[in-house]
Amino acid sequence: MIGAGTETPEMPGRQNMSSDTQEEPSFGDIVRAYLTLTKPKVIVLLEIPTLAAMLIAQPELPAWWLVLITLLAGAMAAGGSAAINCYVDRDIDALMGSRTQQRAIPAGLVSPHGALTFGVVLSVTSVGLLWTVANPLAAFLTAVAIFIYVAIYTLWLKRTTPSNIVLGGAAGAIPPLIGWAAVTGDLSATPWLLFALIFFWTPPHFWALSLLIHQQYARARIPMLPVVRGEPETRRQIVLYTLQMIAVSLLLFGFGGAGVIYLAGSALLGGYFLYLAVDLMRHPSSPKASWLFHYSMIYLTALCVVIVADYRISIW
Repeated sequence: MIGAGTETPEMPGRQNMSSDTQEEPSFGDIVRAYLTLTKPKVIVLLEIPTLAAMLIAQPELPAWWLVLITLLAGAMAAGGSAAINCYVDRDIDALMGSRTQQRAIPAGLVSPHGALTFGVVLSVTSVGLLWTVANPLAAFLTAVAIFIYVAIYTLWLKRTTPSNIVLGGAAGAIPPLIGWAAVTGDLSATPWLLFALIFFWTPPHFWALSLLIHQQYARARIPMLPVVRGEPETRRQIVLYTLQMIAVSLLLFGFGGAGVIYLAGSALLGGYFLYLAVDLMRHPSSPKASWLFHYSMIYLTALCVVIVADYRISIW
């Protein structure tokens, strides 16, 4: 996140070999290692609601350069926060198993100091860029998102409470606020409803994944929901948060200015999401948890496409 909890495949690190046979990483290896610190797939997922908010903020399309710089700053903020997260969680990564031990810092491709410096530079630059090119509100919201993800989620909530992903997920819900503010300089009900939608989307999205890797969190003594309250309760909470997510998505029709095209699209997308969540609760299996996790990303992307299409068609 700036998106708490989302996991992506990691680049293979160096194998555990003796110092006599271990090859030094090439320049390309190091560049790729720094890139993986930013969690690029998470960045793409966060940029989608940012762009959607920019495209529905006003009837006139925003200037291309403003869109480009806002998305660049968002990528830098999310990537910088992720790099700091990797720095803080390097002890956890060394404990959770082979998947996380292959990450850039545990694998020895990036030093902890290098990762921290990289993350701080990206984060500070992103705020400064938006302050200079967009407006202070967009820059302030970006700084808030970074603070929530790094200071509140990574340094505090992740290691202390099973509600970590619920509260920390606010960081990943801020991008549509940033996109809207970059275009208009203020905030209305619509971006706040998009914020709420992503806030309630985050727990079922991440808990579906956590059902698949909860043993790794248990090994590192991280109190994720399946570790603390068990898998049945996690599946029940997925259904409850999915219902709240759908309710908020429908509010965009009533209070956020969205039209009937959005209403139909959101109802279909949300209905299938709920079907998958209930099916997972009643008939649990790893393939169903995996599909729900992957569909949740499709859902968010498709919903953003639908709301933009609805708005643009309505003003034509």
